[in-house]
Amino acid sequence: SGSQAIKGLKEEGIHTVLINPNIATVQTSKGMADKVYFLPITPEYVEQVIQQERPDGVLLTFGGQTALNCGIELDRSGVLKRYGVRVLGTPIKSIIESEDRKLFAELVAGIGEKVAPSAAAHSLEEALEAAERIGYPVLARAAYTLGGLGSGFANNAQELRALAVQAFAHSNQLIIDKSLKGWKEVEYEVVRDAYNNCIT
Repeated sequence: SGSQAIKGLKEEGIHTVLINPNIATVQTSKGMADKVYFLPITPEYVEQVIQQERPDGVLLTFGGQTALNCGIELDRSGVLKRYGVRVLGTPIKSIIESEDRKLFAELVAGIGEKVAPSAAAHSLEEALEAAERIGYPVLARAAYTLGGLGSGFANNAQELRALAVQAFAHSNQLIIDKSLKGWKEVEYEVVRDAYNNCIT
């Protein structure tokens, strides 16, 4: 998707600057982005590139979890505002709302959609208490790690303890959901352009 974004921006005549530590990817191929920085995606390095390049905007949603976390930190620390960089595409507020599992569940419930019983935990003890209240089996999901680190199903306290230890090594929040294992998940996506053309 990042390569497609670069192609789309270039078709519109927009100068593109890419930060990617991976030299073995299509995105970093000659002729893709106008300028490529082979640097880690950390707030410190990204701020240096912003200071050097002075971009008008940044796309955070094409760099995986690392770019999302970095973008949130750059926003919180005021770097984006200081250099006048707009977040293009998904706004920071929406990224935070979708990453914070408890906040996301509250938003979904707020529009009248049903959600599995859940609780947010910030410690191993809170996670175990939440699972006892909700009832096993549970799904444990670490916040701010869309890649799934520290997430999984637990049928008992011992399994949950193992997941929680791993989750809290990567996140300060663990959501405990009632397991819906065996249910069928259906995903439906719609893409619409400025002329109201839709693809589903």
